[in-house]
Amino acid sequence: MALSNSQYQEIMREYQAQQLKNKHAQDARIKEIYEKLPAVWELDQEVSTRALLRGRELLGGDASAQGRLREEIADLREQKAILLASRGYPADYMEMHYRCADCEDTGYTKEGKKCHCFLRRQIRLLYAQSNIEHVLEKENFTAFNEDYFDDKAIEPAIGTTVAQYMKKVRQWCMDFVEDFDQKGGNLLFTGTTGRGKTFLTNCIAKELIDRYHSVIYLSAHDLFEVFSKYRFTHQTEEEMKDMYLFILDCDLLIIDDLGTELNNSFTSSQLFFCINQRLLSQKSTIISTNLSLDRLRDEYTDRVASRMMSNYTVIPLYGEDIRLKM
Repeated sequence: MALSNSQYQEIMREYQAQQLKNKHAQDARIKEIYEKLPAVWELDQEVSTRALLRGRELLGGDASAQGRLREEIADLREQKAILLASRGYPADYMEMHYRCADCEDTGYTKEGKKCHCFLRRQIRLLYAQSNIEHVLEKENFTAFNEDYFDDKAIEPAIGTTVAQYMKKVRQWCMDFVEDFDQKGGNLLFTGTTGRGKTFLTNCIAKELIDRYHSVIYLSAHDLFEVFSKYRFTHQTEEEMKDMYLFILDCDLLIIDDLGTELNNSFTSSQLFFCINQRLLSQKSTIISTNLSLDRLRDEYTDRVASRMMSNYTVIPLYGEDIRLKM
């Protein structure tokens, strides 16, 4: 699901509006030339007359009429170009002008593939949808700085330095991106505040959006707020319905800071529903949390923890609060 139907229609409406704008602009240019150069209008009328005459001849059995028409139209167009040039106008001034010549503002090439301009619109929409458009300008794999992690002390839990371990984590995240189309998958980042959980999810988000995947980032608080509004306030706005459906059906859902929201039976049940529904539809999810695996089980019931343990790759993060070093 790169785009929802409503998003696709939004892009296509942009193209339709551009086509209408192109037509109005062409009509204005034609009117301008006819007023300034009446001889051009006469040449255009002559083209129509010749086409009608030669068409009748062709229907009457004169096979040479089509060839004569081509020669006559070429001559009339040459005369028209000379007249336009005499007043400083380019030869194509009266033709349709397109913002994108490759697809002629339809969004699709002659081969039936999405044009590069369509893909640019699509990625712009996907960035806006993600909720972290501006954050990703700074938080991406290019900005990953190994100097923030200690490369001297051995971390007992992993038997190596945090810097060496984070190099592996970075590679795991990049592999997740590279294998996403074939394997998908789910990640669970754990660790206390400031270990880089959110940064790493943003790195992955940017790479996947740049590859035209739909990504939604929500804090746990915002996620459950959407579910609550959809469930209890009976809002009928299309935007709310779309967000609810995006959460369940986007290519990648990022739930940040799980455990910081006010937890109750509703949030636990909705979390289970969300992750289970996405597992069933083979959609990928990344969750970051400050809670340990045992705390997750205590906070969200065994069945939630079981789904995570069975279907998520758990990546614990260690070290000091890197935000203090920035």
